[in-house]
Formats: sequence, C-alpha cells, structure tokens
Amino acid sequence: MITKDLIHEAQNKWGEGIVKIGSLKNNQSECIDFTTSFLNDMYNFKNGEVLFKPTKAANEQFRPNFSMALSYFLGGDSSFCSEDDGFAMKPWVEVKFENSGFIIENDRAITMGNYFFTSQDNLTVKVEYTFGYKLRNGNLVIDLHHSSLPFSV
Repeated sequence: MITKDLIHEAQNKWGEGIVKIGSLKNNQSECIDFTTSFLNDMYNFKNGEVLFKPTKAANEQFRPNFSMALSYFLGGDSSFCSEDDGFAMKPWVEVKFENSGFIIENDRAITMGNYFFTSQDNLTVKVEYTFGYKLRNGNLVIDLHHSSLPFSV
C-alpha cells in the first residue's frame, strides 16, 4: 500500500535526480546515461502510458513517451521539439516539494502542490504540479506528471 512516506521518498528522489542531471551537463554520455536511468526508474514508461505535461512546453504541450520526456529534460541538437532547451540542465541545485494534498488508494496515489527549483545563482522558481503514482514492485512510478507556472495576469 502507498503511504505519504513513500510519496515523500519518491519526491525527494525525483528532486535529487533533477539536480544530478544538471550537475552532469558537462559530461554528455554520463548525463544521458543517468537521465535514461532516472526516467526508467521514476516514470512508468516501461510498463504503460505516462501522461506528461511539462512546465515549459507550449508548442508540443504533451510528451507521452520516453524519447519526448528525455528531450524535454536534456534539450540539445537532437531534441524532439525546438522549444526543448533542457529543463534539468539549468542546472538546479535544489528541488523542494510542498504538497497541497494527497489522494491515496492502495496501489495508486495522486499528489498536488507546488515545487520550488533553486538555481546556482540562488533564484527560486515556483511551479505547480500534479503527479500520479503507481506502486510497482515496492516502488512508486509516475504515470501522470502535470506541471505549470502559476497563473499571472
């Protein structure tokens, strides 16, 4: 059964992974290898559908497969979409989750709230998120990832 502690562990692991991806940006092969493992460990791409709406996506709003998600996080010359500048390559030095609520049902959970990305120059970006999790072999994997910047007029 999923618990709030398992969710917090998964969120910490996700945040640490985003930070690590950016820390590897000067070693392309290691960065690609780590990001590939990160996506395979954290997301449900191997076992089923993933509904993925990244934060900074306007032209191609949805990234429902592994290669599209990889492109969003890494960017580069072979990006899936021209707007993919490598979200995780900022690099970020900290990611902190602030949960607004949880819906937990046995092997399924949904969380919603804000997460905060802190850059090397100590600027913090607030982002709204909804993550859906499934319990697979004792680990949580993400099958719903919706992320957006807060509304502004």
